[in-house]
Amino acid sequence: MKYEIVIGLETHVELNTKSKIFCSCGGHSSAKEANDCVCPACCGMPGMLPVMNKRVVELAATAGLMLNCNINKYSTFDKKNYYYPDLPCAYQITQLNHPICTNGHITIKTKDTEREIRIKQIHMEEDAGKLVHEGNFSYVDFNRTSVPLIEIVTQPDFRSADEVLTYLRKLKSMFQSSGISECETGAMRCDINISVRPEGSSEYGVRTEVKNMSSFELIEKAINYEAQRHIDAIEYETEELIQETRRFDEATGKTFAMRNKETEADYRYFPDPNLMPIVIDDAWLEKIKANKPIILDERENLYREVGIGEKEIAMLLSNHVLMKLLDDTVQAGADLKTASSWILTDLIGLLKRKNIALTADTIAPAKLARIIELVAKSVITRATGKKLLDVVVEKDVDPDEYRIANKLDMQQDSGLLENAVRKVLQENETMVAEYKAGKEKVFQALIGATMKELKGKAEPSAVVEALRKALLR
Repeated sequence: MKYEIVIGLETHVELNTKSKIFCSCGGHSSAKEANDCVCPACCGMPGMLPVMNKRVVELAATAGLMLNCNINKYSTFDKKNYYYPDLPCAYQITQLNHPICTNGHITIKTKDTEREIRIKQIHMEEDAGKLVHEGNFSYVDFNRTSVPLIEIVTQPDFRSADEVLTYLRKLKSMFQSSGISECETGAMRCDINISVRPEGSSEYGVRTEVKNMSSFELIEKAINYEAQRHIDAIEYETEELIQETRRFDEATGKTFAMRNKETEADYRYFPDPNLMPIVIDDAWLEKIKANKPIILDERENLYREVGIGEKEIAMLLSNHVLMKLLDDTVQAGADLKTASSWILTDLIGLLKRKNIALTADTIAPAKLARIIELVAKSVITRATGKKLLDVVVEKDVDPDEYRIANKLDMQQDSGLLENAVRKVLQENETMVAEYKAGKEKVFQALIGATMKELKGKAEPSAVVEALRKALLR
């Protein structure tokens, strides 16, 4: 019998804020040592009350807009009660009854399918702390406690590990490029709800949840293992399937039971009396919409409209550093298609040859835009532009100062060009004779010799025209 895998995701994304969600302690990247970024409020001291971080609301709403969600103008917070050593208050502040975003969707494309994934809701909540296990001891680090999260809950619309990874990569690229989240070092984690059913059936099977997965490679392994475990249990009665929470063990490549799956009643949710409802008025919502970054689907359409190739579009959409560099280079005055060619061909090729990783500081966008402009205006040749790019990346020099100091500008004097052509033809009489006898291939050698004579400071098309004119005499 053939089986269909059914998967829903709960993806937790730490927001890129300067402070935590309910206090003024630093955000995700602020901590340097264990427990050096905590205060009485976020470590659960009695009598301390939460104060809402406005930026969290704006980032959550922005994420919702990027995922085509309805932004609810009225949302509230609830207490989710459970005891765990890294949760100092023995409850988590989250949103159950009135989340900030609902009813969204996002389209994913794999090599086999194109599928619309429905977003049930996005809600704001605080993160828990972190347990550190060393030998026979376990330590609690509260730095992550109360770091702001959004949790993106999908409907059970995924049918393979490939679709899950495509969705997660799209979220990661989307949130990194927009500044919503770093999505690195544990800042993006997901819980995988998975079941299987006979192909063609509309009934859902027994669902298990694999918790707290952050590595894409391990997510794929966990999905494939858990799906096969379910199929074996149904086909061969290897075990009884029950609704439960499981963890994935990297060493064995298997999942193991943690606890029976909780229901809402187990968490004893109730409205948080210490936090007022969040009310987003029309003016605030319009401001958030005005600042919304271009979403990936819009970028893809824009890139395609200006004539960027499909392979190059895929490279851009999968790397937020590339997208940001392209955006900033265009903002500095470069043409979109031309800038993408320089970045994806010349810059990436240069970095590969030098074994340099692309970062936000590899090259200033304004300097790259200036190099592109110098070539476009025929101040320097394309070949000189590539050499100038190399120097700017290597030494971070000013393109104009360097080209002037090193006399890189293109030779515009027609007399110099004619003299160079005359000299090359006189020194290469054999090739001239071969060309006039019908050997067209030697013409390229004559072009190269002339460019060398001019030290690359001439427009190749002008050299070709001058050579052909001289050879007709």
